[in-house]
Amino acid sequence: MLRLEDLALFVRAAALNSFSDTAREAGLQPAQVSTAIKRLEQNLNIRLFARSTRSLRLTPEGEAWLPYAQQVLQTLDAGYEQIQPPSDEVRGTLQIAVPSDLGRNLLLDVFQQFRSTYPALSLKLLFSDRITDVFKDPVDVAFRYGNNDDASYIALPVAPENRRVLVASPAYLARYGEPQTLADLAQHNALTFVLRGRVHNSWSFSLRGKMQQVAVKGSMMSDDAEVIHRLAVKGEGITYKSWLDVSDDVQAGRLKLLLPQYEGDRIPLNLICPHRKQLSTTVRLLHEAVKARCENAMRTLPAIET
Repeated sequence: MLRLEDLALFVRAAALNSFSDTAREAGLQPAQVSTAIKRLEQNLNIRLFARSTRSLRLTPEGEAWLPYAQQVLQTLDAGYEQIQPPSDEVRGTLQIAVPSDLGRNLLLDVFQQFRSTYPALSLKLLFSDRITDVFKDPVDVAFRYGNNDDASYIALPVAPENRRVLVASPAYLARYGEPQTLADLAQHNALTFVLRGRVHNSWSFSLRGKMQQVAVKGSMMSDDAEVIHRLAVKGEGITYKSWLDVSDDVQAGRLKLLLPQYEGDRIPLNLICPHRKQLSTTVRLLHEAVKARCENAMRTLPAIET
């Protein structure tokens, strides 16, 4: 008879490509994970993993069987959620990783209200522009910009139509003028973001389906997206930011949208977690609260001018 624990360890080992990481996540010894996989292979009469001293990969049989194992666990998780008393679900501690600018300026109020609504819940908020590894870092869920091209984790869409926009403060534009074309950006001070030591000084735009890259330069850069945001509001230059990050400032007149006929990079926002077991009622409620706030912000994004 198959053991559910063995099945769960198989699915996690397939995602992590490591018995050691799977054991660490489950609070077990690596030998216990190896024994569970061997027991599962004996029950199925197939070899699930090809092992060596340096690598671990699924066999063709393991790859074929993986989606069925995932489906079994997902079905059981869904059934388990249905029978849990609602009063016992929104409690404990939820660890959330969020990009710094998004967290501090758009979502902090959402998190405060959410915690107030569910007083038995504690939130641990981790605001950083470092890309969180939801498998290895001490977080339960993360909000992440970008397309979901990694099938090893679960992603729930939050703001799929979000994109980058050009903005500057009225004070900066009064001093230096407003760019009328993308070529004009070369004459302006660009506030650029640094990630993993790389300066993001090539900005992408689309006009009627034609892509254009613009190289920019400036006197100030930072590895903290919120710092770039604050510098833009203070009139230090032009920046290229997620609409979600700057929507409130544009609506309040602290920043002005520039060259609105051009469409910036699309950077959808998703909630991600390692596996469906993490999609508790608490996480689903948080997802809905954040999604509602982001949808309100997206309604203020002007349509592309043609």
